[in-house]
Amino acid sequence: MINHHPTDDFLLALAAGRLAAGPALLVSVHLESCVACRERLHALQAVGGALLEQAAPELLAPEALARTLERIDMPAPAAPAAPVAAATATPRPSLPAGTSWPASLRGCAISDWHWMGPGMRYARIALPQEKDGTLWALQIAPGRSLARHTHTGLELTQVLRGAFDDGRSVFGPGDFDATDSDVRHQPVVQEGTQCVCLAYVEGNLRFEGRIAGLIGGWIGM
Repeated sequence: MINHHPTDDFLLALAAGRLAAGPALLVSVHLESCVACRERLHALQAVGGALLEQAAPELLAPEALARTLERIDMPAPAAPAAPVAAATATPRPSLPAGTSWPASLRGCAISDWHWMGPGMRYARIALPQEKDGTLWALQIAPGRSLARHTHTGLELTQVLRGAFDDGRSVFGPGDFDATDSDVRHQPVVQEGTQCVCLAYVEGNLRFEGRIAGLIGGWIGM
């Protein structure tokens, strides 16, 4: 059962193409496993289409047609040179058995796993079109927890495997969570299996404790 979902604001922004690369990617990952949100997105898209059909027509600028025809008559730009294929594809970091990388991450470069604490590892996911946020993959052992923290901006989390409890609720496979500077929490991984999740961080996390702050600054989280 998926119990935590993106709000309609996220779904509407995704449908309108107004979400930044990181949030759009996490919402898309959630949609892969959540039938209810896919149906909700389709309903919102249908409503948006109906509203557009009912909207009053707007007059175009007098020169709009001429500019369009001029662009049509312009010679097509030269096609870019085809990239040289790499001899071997760079493998993605391994995941626990039974877990796979979401299809929405196809084309994203993912680093190797790096140590961030006992029983905790992270990998960076490249977001070339996102300047203000960072996307991480986190793999945390049962019973381990991130240090208590708040946020300078938006933090989005999508759980792929396992579950964590941050004092507000338990988030399990398929769940989506959105927090901001008003939330102060400490995610603790539940017993039984590793927790693997994707986390988008806009700005930085503000960890409590000197050691946690130093580690967070060291890895850029």
